[in-house]
Amino acid sequence: MHFNNLDETDTLILKYLSENGRLSNAELGRLVNLTRAAVRERINELIQNGVIDRFTIVVNPLKAGKMLSMFFNIEVEWPKLQQVADELIAAEEITNVYQMSGKPHLHVHALLDNAEHAERYLKKLQAIEGITDVQSEVLIARYKERGGLLI
Repeated sequence: MHFNNLDETDTLILKYLSENGRLSNAELGRLVNLTRAAVRERINELIQNGVIDRFTIVVNPLKAGKMLSMFFNIEVEWPKLQQVADELIAAEEITNVYQMSGKPHLHVHALLDNAEHAERYLKKLQAIEGITDVQSEVLIARYKERGGLLI
């Protein structure tokens, strides 16, 4: 199933789940005029076809003690790109790792406790074999943040 093949009911189910992932199948059924079993079947099909990638929660980093949100542009040697990405993915501080177009580089997001933690992590990045340059920026304000596709 591709996104273009979603019917109106599937689209509504995705919309409601993206607003509140804790809705029960019964509650969803009332919202889209289906039985609980029919909603469960549709959700399972959306999962099986890869439309729903996963269910998750969003944690407020400030309330969880992570005072710094940092972005890194990390230039790497082409032959070491996957090795560097794997090492970054394994780090608990890292939330997102993306390979970007153009020269070989990764765009990375990290949540860090404070400035000292950021300093330690920058030194750790500089020690990873294959990294040739690191540029970092600290997030000042969030104006819009969304995970995934808006339905």
